[in-house]
Amino acid sequence: MAVEPVDQVVAAHFQELRRGTVVLACLLVLDEPRYGYALLRTLGDAGLDVEANTLYPLLRRLEAQGLLESDWNTDESRPRKFYRITGLGVRVREALDAERLRLHAALSALSRPTSSED
Repeated sequence: MAVEPVDQVVAAHFQELRRGTVVLACLLVLDEPRYGYALLRTLGDAGLDVEANTLYPLLRRLEAQGLLESDWNTDESRPRKFYRITGLGVRVREALDAERLRLHAALSALSRPTSSED
């Protein structure tokens, strides 16, 4: 059985770690309505690069779950679909963010060197 190069293994784990992070990131920034491309830029500017072919299906899934709602803006020459968080989305965001903080604290505690008292 061949062992995968470290880069491939790390990339696979990064993808797993980022999957839930992108959901929370979207819920964190959609208090104000944003269209998809603006959301991509906002996430990217914060250091969370997401590809459009990942974001748009995610937005549709979050909308189907009732966490986001959308409206088309046709005032400009190019119609844009704007997304914003719902009340349910706010409650889910609060729960996910609390869990993120709990996990961060747990991982921080695990990564600190411990003194051994033998």
